[in-house]
Amino acid sequence: MENANVFLEREPVGKLMAKYAIPCVISLLVAALYNIVDQIFIANADYLGSHGNAANTVVFPLTVVALAVAVMIGDGCCTVVSISLGARDEKRARDCVGSAVVLSVLSGLVITALYFLCRASLLTLFGGRVNEETFQMAQEYFIWITAGIPFYVFGQAMNPIIRSDGSPKFAMASTLAGAVLNIVLDPVFIFLFHWGMMGAAVATVLGQVLTAALSAGYLCRMRTMRLTRGSFALHPALMRQYLPLGICSFLSQISLVASMAAVNNMVHRYGALDPVFGQAEFAQIPMAVIGIVMKFFQIVISIVVGMAAGCIPIVGFNVGAGRKDRARTILTRLLMAEALVGAAALLIVEFLPAQITALFGAASESVHYSRFAVHCFRVYLCMVVFACVNKAAFIFLQSLGRPWVSTGLSMVREVVFGVGLTILMPLLPVAGRAWGLEGVLWSMPVSDALTFVISLAVIVMAYRELKAC
Repeated sequence: MENANVFLEREPVGKLMAKYAIPCVISLLVAALYNIVDQIFIANADYLGSHGNAANTVVFPLTVVALAVAVMIGDGCCTVVSISLGARDEKRARDCVGSAVVLSVLSGLVITALYFLCRASLLTLFGGRVNEETFQMAQEYFIWITAGIPFYVFGQAMNPIIRSDGSPKFAMASTLAGAVLNIVLDPVFIFLFHWGMMGAAVATVLGQVLTAALSAGYLCRMRTMRLTRGSFALHPALMRQYLPLGICSFLSQISLVASMAAVNNMVHRYGALDPVFGQAEFAQIPMAVIGIVMKFFQIVISIVVGMAAGCIPIVGFNVGAGRKDRARTILTRLLMAEALVGAAALLIVEFLPAQITALFGAASESVHYSRFAVHCFRVYLCMVVFACVNKAAFIFLQSLGRPWVSTGLSMVREVVFGVGLTILMPLLPVAGRAWGLEGVLWSMPVSDALTFVISLAVIVMAYRELKAC
């Protein structure tokens, strides 16, 4: 019997990329909007304001840790399932999905337990001690968000697996349903019920529960396989295959957490030395603003990663079927599309930073809030085009089954450059004194520019590997 996904080898490449990448982009955008929507409503609530905004920024990296684990499981499984289906090995694909289901459930529970055990230390690590009001709000938001982690991990891990089964639209719809519920409940809980940070968190968790429930329902009626009771085991041999393939996705998220920790702490440290932000009433502003800029960047990266990750099932199937020529065509079109996304983002941050800031409650804040936000957008994201191409190149290597090369490159960008420069650049002497807070802002574009040099070598390597015989 012919494999149900054989169309991945036959349909036009452009049509397939649109079919898979667009739903994947929407799914990741929707996932990003969970926290962003919370922050928008929090920032526009007079009784929360920039303190609540800063508290949201403090907790945000902890949700990214959970997402990192989920995408490692889901994207790695997606790659193995796609290659297995391309090679007509349904049993291997079925057992891989079952193993990913069990692992995602266990991982979510373990993360939740660890978070509750280390609550105060984690919030302090990510800059929660900027002032007492911010810390109290961060604790309230943290408790409820942590309670929803098991649902979040499961739902996000299943999303790429559902795509690999040939149902990208359902993967998108399940995530979208949860986000819509969150958007509807946020204003109700924050403005009507006056639940504050708890209301924002509860709305988010209920949306995550809905996404997880829809994903679980899909597993009972998959297109290309039927899961059996024996499928639901960890299957260590398969885990050793798909987890390395998901490490790039893991590091792209977890290294962002390391970068956030470095940035938050450096902003806290050097903001305290600033003549304006060293004042108690303005101390939370730099962290709140950095959070806004990172949320915008997350939207851009969600598009970039979604476009690249959406191509994983197509590339994996074609590589498994021996059609490297089609994979090469996908790489060319992907790089062009990613560069265009970066160019569009650059125009927005350079010409419309004030309009973006206005969405996050700038009207009710001091002039220092707006001025710093505009400057932060223009500096921090001035090399966003390079950032987009870098992400695409690294993720594409993952779809070729080259996880360790991809992993090493991601580590260089996010840890060596992302963390190292964030710590070192504020110390550089400028005009007779340490660069300070300004150095923190410039660390991001410098990191992206240096990484782009490496990415060029990666792209050349990928083209050579996919050269038609």
